[in-house]
Amino acid sequence: MVLEGNLLKHADPSRGRFRSLLLKALQDFLVDDTIRKRARKRGGNIKFVAWDEWMAEAPSNLAVTTQEAETWPPEKIFDVRWAATTVEHALRRLGEECEARGRRRVFDVLSDCLAAEREDVSYPKLSKTLGVPETAVKRLVHQLRQRYRTLLREEVAQTVEKPEDVDEEVRYLCAVLATGAA
Repeated sequence: MVLEGNLLKHADPSRGRFRSLLLKALQDFLVDDTIRKRARKRGGNIKFVAWDEWMAEAPSNLAVTTQEAETWPPEKIFDVRWAATTVEHALRRLGEECEARGRRRVFDVLSDCLAAEREDVSYPKLSKTLGVPETAVKRLVHQLRQRYRTLLREEVAQTVEKPEDVDEEVRYLCAVLATGAA
């Protein structure tokens, strides 16, 4: 680089020694080389994940089948995945809260009741499974549903710009889940 560049043309004995010029050129070269090695181009160290891989690995109980993925528009797939992820985050948080209070078994047994219709819940069966009175099961299911609704609203609130949009977004989430399950 010294021979190909203009360094020797800039050498002037009145400005200092040639050895100082070479030392400064070497220092500049090393600095430039370090900067070049650390430079990040086109996203730097970001690892891109293919959409298909993400869809295959994304944790969800509401899976999008291959046929649906091929026939549904991308917007619908995105909405269904968003809704499922939001619901799963709320469920995970509820499970963690129950576990922190020493009630993980109660959550595991009653979590299927959270989205079920009241007439589809077998309180006597759940009472027998948990070994508690039926009235206690009804109270526990009611409390879990209330807390689940609160956590779901908190999750949805993180996705909207204004707090007054939460109700509309929750309705949209329910509609998306209904069409995704159909």
